[in-house]
Amino acid sequence: MINDIKFEVCICNEQDAIIASKYPIDRIELVTNIEVGGLTPSIETIKYLKQNISTPICCMDRSRGGDYCYTQSEKEAMLIDAKNMLDAGADGIVFGFINEDNTVDIEYTKKMVSLIHSYNKEAVFHRAFDVPKDIENTIQLMIELQVDRVLTSGQAPFENIIDGAKDIKQINEKYGDKIQILFGGGVRVSNVNEIINISNVKQIHATSKHEVDGKYRLDEKQLQEFIEQLKRLTHWVNLIFLDDLHIDIHLLYRWYDLLLCILVYYL
Repeated sequence: MINDIKFEVCICNEQDAIIASKYPIDRIELVTNIEVGGLTPSIETIKYLKQNISTPICCMDRSRGGDYCYTQSEKEAMLIDAKNMLDAGADGIVFGFINEDNTVDIEYTKKMVSLIHSYNKEAVFHRAFDVPKDIENTIQLMIELQVDRVLTSGQAPFENIIDGAKDIKQINEKYGDKIQILFGGGVRVSNVNEIINISNVKQIHATSKHEVDGKYRLDEKQLQEFIEQLKRLTHWVNLIFLDDLHIDIHLLYRWYDLLLCILVYYL
């Protein structure tokens, strides 16, 4: 944890996971095929990493790319995959079931949460959370279904991620004590601190990747930059009469100290 912020990194192979685990990150989201948003990792990879690193690993349970509306057989297979990953040592399962009308598939979400909790592990609803139109009803449903954490961009696309941070602020204020809110989907080194200060979330998800020989790999330099940004994090305060204006409280303190020094010198 850095400055009270939990930092989760999405990883898609063993070597990158081992490198990432050497840094002060709180959790790895383990996937394959990150170019399509992440698919289910292999059992062998999970077992290998659980034997070689101590960083908690939450595993993606997603059988294919595309939408999150699965056939009956796909959903049943994903339940089997989840059990196998839990047996292999996964610390949590990342999943999401959506109906054809873009509502949450309550039946299979219940089944998945029940399975995960039977292992005393974390049930994480991924960005399928952003599909239903009414985000407040969806978060209420997640709490009712006993999901531990949701991954969300506040329903915003990558290019408008700051708007998503503004929207998730109200959700976080109302429900952040009942469910973990993990903000992700467009988080960059250049905007991570702004996102945190706007949304007041306590958990951030990032990929920190670059392309090498046609494959996405961990960008270690970028990971280091993320960590440095989080270490420099300062929390802003909103002026009552100017809601949209943010001032760095630590900067105000420094100016206050300087003013006191000047007054002492001249008095």
